[in-house]
Amino acid sequence: MLYAHHVLLIGLTGGIGSGKSTVAALLEARGALIVDADAIAREVVEPGSPTLALLVERFGAEILGPDGALNRTALANIAFASSELRKELESITHPAIGEVFFKRLAEAPSDAVVVHDVPLLAESAGALARGYGAIVVVETPKELRLLRLDGRGIPRADAEARMAAQATDEERREIATHVIDNQGDHATLEYLVDGLWNDLLILRDENAALAAQAEELAP
Repeated sequence: MLYAHHVLLIGLTGGIGSGKSTVAALLEARGALIVDADAIAREVVEPGSPTLALLVERFGAEILGPDGALNRTALANIAFASSELRKELESITHPAIGEVFFKRLAEAPSDAVVVHDVPLLAESAGALARGYGAIVVVETPKELRLLRLDGRGIPRADAEARMAAQATDEERREIATHVIDNQGDHATLEYLVDGLWNDLLILRDENAALAAQAEELAP
């Protein structure tokens, strides 16, 4: 989808341990503008932020650590105890996240390819409703993902529990326009990302041309 001043928005997702962050870094090196959903979610609840103040007002000071920063585990223990509390949490955080997201889009150059890095894209109807011009799914076999996560110090049982809480490979493929198979070496991944980047540049130019034609025809 083209947003204001013809910015092309691309969704990027993948299960934990798939290598999604590596693909994001490779796309950024080729010229993409990365908008990291997790980074924005952390940014809007930094100490002193209005969003953090609202969270404390609703869920109590026990969600703060000794340094005044948000204790995410404490918040999760409270907010995810029921669907009603989770919805209250989302009603506070989602508007703030959306405001930063659209600000980043507005600040992007008119010819930018903006890649929205969203770990739980397939699980979020709200995110899917943004109308991405393409959705890239990074996919890696489960055992290789578990091996990578073990190397990051995440026990197998914890890693499997996190995987089980996320969408399946099949569910992610259903929303994908492009799938990156990340079970090879780094050189292979670089090659695949080169091909993806070329596709995204073509899509950007095609969409920009259509938008220009529409502007010419507008009364």
